[in-house]
Amino acid sequence: MRVSISHHTVRKGLLFKKTFYEVHLSLAFTHEEKQIIRQRGLLTTKLLDRRPATAKVDDRDEKFELRVEHLMDGRTDRFQCATPSQAKIYEERLLAVCHQMKLWLDDNAETAGRTVVEF
Repeated sequence: MRVSISHHTVRKGLLFKKTFYEVHLSLAFTHEEKQIIRQRGLLTTKLLDRRPATAKVDDRDEKFELRVEHLMDGRTDRFQCATPSQAKIYEERLLAVCHQMKLWLDDNAETAGRTVVEF
């Protein structure tokens, strides 16, 4: 699995322009990892709860969840933060989630063998 994270500055708005700091995440899964995800039905697994800076008060939280299916097939996930500091903190959270996902995919590769413990 290859992780690519980049930061971009975006200005939005017609009359009153506002600056946001966007974090782009791209994951390149190996063929084996894609097979594990599809065979085990892991596409809808939630990786991260998040809420962008542009979210309205009455928006549902489920709308902003980061799931495995959002990162499949080389798609880029874009997330907007209000400050550069929040963007860097979000990047750290993404790296931790990606590391955990790699361990999780390795665990799902095959079933466990027999374990014998003597106390």
